[in-house]
Amino acid sequence: MKEEYKGGTFKITDYLSPSYVNLNNPKYIEIDGVYYTCLIVVDYLREQNDLILKNIIETNENIYVSIYYEKQDTYKVIRDLTYNIGNVGVDLEKIGESRQDAEIAAFTYNDAKYIRREMQINNEEMYFIYTYITVFSKMKKELEEKTNKIEGILRSQGLITKKAYFRQEQTFMSCMPFMDNKQDISNVSRRNILTSSLPATYPFISSTIFDETGIFLGTNIYNDSLVFIDRYNREKYKNSNMCIFGTSGSGKSFFTKLMILRSILLDLDQYVIDPDREYTKIGNYLKGSVIKIGPSSDTYVNVLDIREESLEENQKGYLSTKISKVLGFFNLLLGKIDENEKAILEQKLIKTYNQKGINFNDKSLYKNKKFKTTMDMPILEDLYNNLEGKMKTKLLPFIKGSMKYLNKHTNVKLNNKLIIADIYELGEENIKYGMYIFTELFWDKIKQNRKNKKSIYLDEIWQLIGVTSNKEVASFIYKIFKTIRKYGGSAVAITQDVSDLFSLDNGIYGKSILNNSELKAFFNLEEENLKVLEQYSNLSSKEKIEIKSLKRGECVMFVGKEHILTKVESSNFEKNIVGGEEN
Repeated sequence: MKEEYKGGTFKITDYLSPSYVNLNNPKYIEIDGVYYTCLIVVDYLREQNDLILKNIIETNENIYVSIYYEKQDTYKVIRDLTYNIGNVGVDLEKIGESRQDAEIAAFTYNDAKYIRREMQINNEEMYFIYTYITVFSKMKKELEEKTNKIEGILRSQGLITKKAYFRQEQTFMSCMPFMDNKQDISNVSRRNILTSSLPATYPFISSTIFDETGIFLGTNIYNDSLVFIDRYNREKYKNSNMCIFGTSGSGKSFFTKLMILRSILLDLDQYVIDPDREYTKIGNYLKGSVIKIGPSSDTYVNVLDIREESLEENQKGYLSTKISKVLGFFNLLLGKIDENEKAILEQKLIKTYNQKGINFNDKSLYKNKKFKTTMDMPILEDLYNNLEGKMKTKLLPFIKGSMKYLNKHTNVKLNNKLIIADIYELGEENIKYGMYIFTELFWDKIKQNRKNKKSIYLDEIWQLIGVTSNKEVASFIYKIFKTIRKYGGSAVAITQDVSDLFSLDNGIYGKSILNNSELKAFFNLEEENLKVLEQYSNLSSKEKIEIKSLKRGECVMFVGKEHILTKVESSNFEKNIVGGEEN
């Protein structure tokens, strides 16, 4: 008893209740230092073609919206409508000279006939709808500004509102989750609506993506909701591929590096083609392998290597698979070659591999029951010695000239969870060779184990599928995007040159990659690139305007059917790792 006396009669409801409520002002309610003012929607447009509450919900202002629906008895409604139609019909005959009265009566008459027809013929049902909106703020002046803003937005949507002066308490209580539609205000706010029009009043329309097993990518600019995406969610997304487009300085590379950093949490195998030396810092921090090829590098990758993982278990045809892929590389290197030259080159490749004891019998790739190493493989010079004429001359710079670093046996280990392919030193003219060599290498790694989640990032992908490339190479890249899903993988296309992406064969390869990417992030783009992109994607007019006006670090994100205006968010800790807000 003593303890109960000391404790008093304080119940759990007392913890939840406010410490004070001020109802003295007819314009607002004050509860624990927060001011609330309520609006009653008293009228709507006769016809609505859009979600009527969409614009106020996307303002991200502090509001409560409460909507009540009351289903009406169909028989009684039709009876009352028939009675009303008869009376108004008589009135229309008697109105005479008053044009205004005639118009009002005609509207009422036609509306009543329309509602009755819909209920009788199309099995529509009638509801009464009551809509209340509460705006709140910690400052009275700000409350007034926000209220005027909300009223203006509602008017633009054809919703007429009335401030709930002297009825603030009743309206506020109707906005609470008590299902208590106060009679004092319901008579003012009641309007009728048919079943087919109910979806227009649906309030939960602001797009949000929150995958429980996903990584954090940013916030929805409209409503500040968090955007978490697990692009490997096979139940939700058709594939894990992604396109990241944006001008220099828009934030696309920073966004990509954040994805790489956060994807470590998913234990991904990640492979990055880095033509601009942007990913070295994050690669070193995450203890990944940074492989550089170029005139000053001492690391090499042999384009003629046949790797054991290039075929899956129970598959056959190591040499034929390799030749089909390496022909794409020589298409880049030698320029466009005709079918006759292609046949000659294929025969010379077969001869070169035969000289190393490798033929179309897969057993020839094994020595002492172990797969042959890179030292057992031919290099470009071995092929050069078998060539003649124009093709031999074109290959000379790669054997004895400025590109001789490609004429080496592979001397790097490729067993890291993160591998960065630094091809910056190749220069603008030769960068496509390095991109192809590493793409082919990483593709073999991706096929190695279907159970592991993995991702390949192709920065400046236009080099491989644009006009500077060729059909064989572009087809190889498209194959990666089309089939990587079955290997548990994700291909990410990154570029600032959108027009170049669609420049080969009337854009067929760029379009295929775009269509085979379930996720898309469009950062700020110039008008020229937007016009090209518009031809190959379902951008709305509003989204085109938004993309042109995006600030650094903002993007329009397509996630399946959802289109979300997103702000990329990062901590200072992450910025230090990825190298600040780079382009």
